[in-house]
Amino acid sequence: MSGPVNDPVNDSQPAGPIGGNMVDNGRAYRHWKLQRDDDGIAWLHLDMADSSANLLSGDVIGELSDLLQALALDLPKAVVICSDKQNGFVFGADIREFTTLENSRQALAFIERGQALMDRVAALPCPTVSMINGACLGGGVELALACDYIVASDAASTKLGLPEIKLGIHPGYGGTERSIRRCGPLAAMDLMLTGRTLPSYTAKKIGLVDEVAPLRQLEHAARWYALNAPVPRRPGLFTRLLNNRLLRPLIANRMRKQVALKARPEHYPAPYRLIRLWQEHYGDSRRMLQQEARSVAELATTDTARNLVRVFLLSEELKSKGKQVEYAAKHVHVIGGGIMGGDIASWCAIQGYRVTVQDQDPARLAAMYRRAHESFGRKFKRDRRAIVAASDRLMPDLDGVGVARADIVIEAIFEDAEVKRKLYQAIEPRMKADAILATNTSSIRLEELAPCLQQPGRLVGLHFFNPVALMPLVEVIRGEQTDPMVMNKTLAFGRGIGKLPLPVKSSPGFLVNRILMPYLLEAVIMIGEGIAPEVIDRAATDFGMPMGPIELADSVGLDICWSVATILSQALNLPLPDNLKKLTDSNRLGKKSGEGFYRYKNGKAQKHAGLKYGDMQTVQDRLVLRLLHEATACLRDGIVESENMVDAGVIFGTGFAPFTGGAINYIRSVGADPLCDRMGEMQQRFGDRFDCDATWAKL
Repeated sequence: MSGPVNDPVNDSQPAGPIGGNMVDNGRAYRHWKLQRDDDGIAWLHLDMADSSANLLSGDVIGELSDLLQALALDLPKAVVICSDKQNGFVFGADIREFTTLENSRQALAFIERGQALMDRVAALPCPTVSMINGACLGGGVELALACDYIVASDAASTKLGLPEIKLGIHPGYGGTERSIRRCGPLAAMDLMLTGRTLPSYTAKKIGLVDEVAPLRQLEHAARWYALNAPVPRRPGLFTRLLNNRLLRPLIANRMRKQVALKARPEHYPAPYRLIRLWQEHYGDSRRMLQQEARSVAELATTDTARNLVRVFLLSEELKSKGKQVEYAAKHVHVIGGGIMGGDIASWCAIQGYRVTVQDQDPARLAAMYRRAHESFGRKFKRDRRAIVAASDRLMPDLDGVGVARADIVIEAIFEDAEVKRKLYQAIEPRMKADAILATNTSSIRLEELAPCLQQPGRLVGLHFFNPVALMPLVEVIRGEQTDPMVMNKTLAFGRGIGKLPLPVKSSPGFLVNRILMPYLLEAVIMIGEGIAPEVIDRAATDFGMPMGPIELADSVGLDICWSVATILSQALNLPLPDNLKKLTDSNRLGKKSGEGFYRYKNGKAQKHAGLKYGDMQTVQDRLVLRLLHEATACLRDGIVESENMVDAGVIFGTGFAPFTGGAINYIRSVGADPLCDRMGEMQQRFGDRFDCDATWAKL
């Protein structure tokens, strides 16, 4: 097949439909613009009014349906659907409309309306092309799949995905059947079951996209497909054979086993429903679309879906914290080339910042750079140019020359208040007058650190979580003397490096570590009582935690756990288990030393499978109730501004079971009274650390 002709124009933005004058159809639409060019192509431009992004809202769907009806009466030679937004094609359905659905009957009508629109696009008796630049997610991909051809730009911002599974549902606008037909079952089901997004070249590799072109040539590519209408590319024979009704049950069982490693069916039913949908109905398009709509309608009104939508909205609320001011930091200076400091530095370099890393030990800086290069390889895969560019942005800085140039200095040395104060006194005279000083302390109050500074208002906490590349949250901590503008700029910086910034009041342990530590310590106490670590971890994962507390403590490092626990024990009167101290004293620090509560082989915990325990419910209750109790105490003490922020912190900072909607939401759902009754039982058996906080009564 001969592809689109290269265009010599070097403009960075598409110039609009070419080939002659554009003629509007004569009717004003609020969200869409229809233009026809001299080649007979109808260009449908989406620019959702009063919104920074395009969404498939009810109004947008209604207008497009009217436009398609008009086009069917006056058929063009071809139709191209594109976006006039700079940030993307379509981000999916309007989630806020999704939250108004009260029952499955309303949900079914909602889904069937979207399906009918996609069917109308697919039924047009002329070639149809989706022209994608920027993010194309969920319903946006389903709209593209309804077209005959999909062309996408090669821009780094162009990502395609079907992330509905993260909202407790699966694609419902025909995306299940059409994606499998286009890409084959393995690639399509993987895309839907993981909810991941793909860059345009990867999307082309699996068959989701027909053509990838530079942005300046994207309209030429769309025009070529519209006018030439080549035979659509479909999966090869072997891939199509995987859809055979005799093979589907075998492949479906394998898929279920893979999903079960990360998601239990009682917590997350959507992936299992999606697999069943393909297994039982693929091959009969109309039947599969009907069952797809019914499945999504039933899932949409489950507690899991409602809570996962809540989690999504919490993430959007956190993102909004970073939009209060414009802050264009360019140079980041990190002090501390250890694992945490190095990972912070490499992450900032990945996000496009110029980064210098200071450390007294050249060997540590060399190790930091090697680790960073490995991170760049994992992030950018085979994109050699991106790897080289990120490497060029990261500079070891033995003498700390970068301090004087940095817009923000991030201190990531060990947890010793006196050492930190001496460092601040040494570097502050060299910092720019308006530079921010951020500490990555995990537990020390800013009020202990700020008095040594000439400008104490520039000090703010910026607490990352390990591993930095995987944990989405960053706590932004305000001390009593922190300048409000510095706080807002740091929130903006957190958003700028692709994290969810959570504003937190300075206090021992801040929010996440304060909530997490009693949970971890209760697990350690139970080990001291003779309960196997495997039993404790299984109780937590059965509840819905992504990792058990013992394996989590080993992963964080038992020395770090002991340090934070010691600080918090003084402030919050937490009991310190002797067995944790003995392990740290004997240098059994967890995963990094090869042994902690578990032994590790090739980085993997060696666990005894199949251990039985007579009262798993009590083990689970002891863990979860300690965590819930501290979450309510943080709410009482005003550590964050709202219940939403408590829930955001525990979900994105600790991995607390997302299907519950967060700790406070869980208490409200189950009921404060029965949980307090259970706390009373635990108090009688295990002590006053299970004393029910007065805040529970208000919930």
